[in-house]
This record gives sequence, structure tokens and C-alpha cells, in this order.
Amino acid sequence: MTDAVLYQCSDEGIATITINRPDQRNCLSREVREGLRAAWARFESDPAARIAILTGSGEKAFCAGGDLKEMVETGLKTPSRDMFPVPYENLRLTKPTIAAVNGVAFAGGWMIAQGCDLCVASTNAQFAITEVKVGRGSPWSAPLIHMIPQRIYMEIVLTGKPITAARAYEIGLVNRMCEPGEALACAVELAREVLAGAPLSVAAARETVMLATEMGRSAALDMAYAVHERAYNSEDAQEGPRAFAEKRKPEWKGR
Repeated sequence: MTDAVLYQCSDEGIATITINRPDQRNCLSREVREGLRAAWARFESDPAARIAILTGSGEKAFCAGGDLKEMVETGLKTPSRDMFPVPYENLRLTKPTIAAVNGVAFAGGWMIAQGCDLCVASTNAQFAITEVKVGRGSPWSAPLIHMIPQRIYMEIVLTGKPITAARAYEIGLVNRMCEPGEALACAVELAREVLAGAPLSVAAARETVMLATEMGRSAALDMAYAVHERAYNSEDAQEGPRAFAEKRKPEWKGR
């Protein structure tokens, strides 16, 4: 991993992945893409890392998208499906993730924020799918139909115009808003709330949400019961009610 992407994990299991090219508006250059792949792989393989936060250095840009200069130099046409590292799309991840958007998230920046399970944004953040402005495409935006209303999605991709963090929150793209400079702290607070839950229950809950976006009602219900079996049969499933009855904080084992 290069210094283009930084990785650190706290004692409580919160991994922070930071795109560290603020002078380039944290664009998805080749070195950043390679750094992100390495960082996500490290997160997935680290048993101590239970949740990850993706953010960008500085306060102006979370990620301004692909490196247009690089695209010109390489004559890039249709990018391969694995060119840009996107959580759960072309990266195998089994743990929850949060995007901490601290500035502009344009094009590929929106893409990698969209890939995360949850999203917090500072009030000065902006989101845009700008591909129509530069003759490119945004096939990766298809899952947005499960996140925001169709007509809003249509306007965003047809005009390429940015929306504010407040608008992103209003339409359901952003979970929480915070003051400028506080995106990472806000994401850490949200991460701690997720980590307060039983690990196997959190994993099953996340998988249920994803199943529900892929399947019809009956099939999703059948699969959801199946994925929760491990949580129901775990030691934690007994510890939770016991701790509640004894009026104490549960001690999760993750088994």
C-alpha cells in the first residue's frame, strides 16, 4: 500500500481508509485505485477490524471521481468492471462500511460512497453524477433505484448537476449530516452504534437488507430466515436476553 491511501484500525475495531491525495481532489488515479484495493483487502482479512469508514483527506473533496487526465493519456474507452474498487460490487467484503463524505463526491466519488452500506456527510459536501458532462457513462449507478426515487435518480443522471448534502439527506442518500470537518467523527459515532450490536446479528441484518433488494418478497423472507439461523443459535442469542434481564451491558462473543 502506498501513501495515496492510508489505513488504520482502532482498538475498538473501526478501520479508517483515507484517500490521501487532496491536491488532486482525491481522484481515482491508478495509485489510488491500487491503494484502495490493498486497503479493502487488509480490512476484510483483519479479524480485529469489524467495520470500516471510507473518507478523503482535506475538507474540499471526498473524491472528485476518475482521473480524467489519465483517461485521456490512456485513451480509455469502456472501463473494465473491476477498474474502480467498489465495496460489495467487485470487492468481496463481509463486514459493514460507512462513507464519511467531507467535500465533493462527484462521478466515481459518488460511486464509491454509494457502494458503502451507510453514508454521513458534512454540510459543505456535494454529490453529483457528472458523466453526461464529459461524455462518459454511469452504469454503476443502477443500484440507486433501491436508494432514491426514480424521478430524482433520473434528474441526477440526466443533468449531471450537483446536489447539496441537505438534498442528499432529504432524498435518503445520506444517513446523517454534520458540520464541516466533523464527517469522520460523525462516522465513528455511527460505527460505534453498529458495533454495540451482537456481531452475528449485525452480519445477518446487513445480509437481509441486501437480499431484500435482490429478490421478491417471499424469496427474500425465506432467505432472511436462513441467514439468521447462525445468529439465533449462537451464544450471543442467549447472552442478549440474559444481560437485559440482569440490567447490564451484554458481552458479545461473536459465536
